[in-house]
Amino acid sequence: MDSTKIVLFKDKRIRRTLYQNEWWFVVEDVVLALIDSKDPKQYIQRLKQRDEELSKGWVQIVHTLDVPTEGGTQKMNCANTESIFRIIQSIPSPKAEPFKRWLARVGYERVQEIENPELAAKRTRMLYKLKGYPDDWIEKRMRGIAIREELTDEWAKRGAQEQKDYEILTAEISKATFGITPGEYKNIKGLNRENLRDHMDDLELIFTMLGERATNEIHQTEDSSGVAKLKSDAKAGGKIAGGARKQLEKRLNRPIVSKNNFLGKPGQQNELE
Repeated sequence: MDSTKIVLFKDKRIRRTLYQNEWWFVVEDVVLALIDSKDPKQYIQRLKQRDEELSKGWVQIVHTLDVPTEGGTQKMNCANTESIFRIIQSIPSPKAEPFKRWLARVGYERVQEIENPELAAKRTRMLYKLKGYPDDWIEKRMRGIAIREELTDEWAKRGAQEQKDYEILTAEISKATFGITPGEYKNIKGLNRENLRDHMDDLELIFTMLGERATNEIHQTEDSSGVAKLKSDAKAGGKIAGGARKQLEKRLNRPIVSKNNFLGKPGQQNELE
């Protein structure tokens, strides 16, 4: 699942990931946003030495979670909003108070979205609009997000547990739909950490949706269970979309997969936070 996002505090990048239906922030990123040191790991060790209570309770308030990085997914120390507040109490920094206000707002947005899911959709739609995407593209992207969420919910109910399971299943659909993995797709478009789907054109989005929706329908129709069966379904769903793609490519006499990026070069727009 694509559940990790980057948010900014005074131009500092802070990664957060959804865990148990709330935001968990990378502790090193938070510390780096508040101090002048370039070595947050060493600072955290000194912090724990100074604050014995924090050190004793560290394993209760900090969890090691999977976080995507430039070098691949890594295990990183993360803390939820309440725990981050506890950590920054021990950091003497003039940025601490504005960071607390920022953190409260960011955390509360998630609470609001849980209570009213339409708010999340409205925020996302507005962000795309501000970045210059046209309305018709936004409608397809939003529908694609909904289809993706429905599919990952099915995977969770039917046996997918680890982040790696979701990555494998997504790759199976992509390979059958487009003949390439998401990583290979990003290489074609010259992307690094950017969101691949934010750089797809209309047809690329449509075939992505078709592959994922077909896969979900197969899961439900066949009452699939277990990663092995989900993987087989993913191939089948992607193959349906891949067949349609090949037919259209033959008629248009051009490939659907394009190295072009919607709205221009990667990095020209900031990715959605």
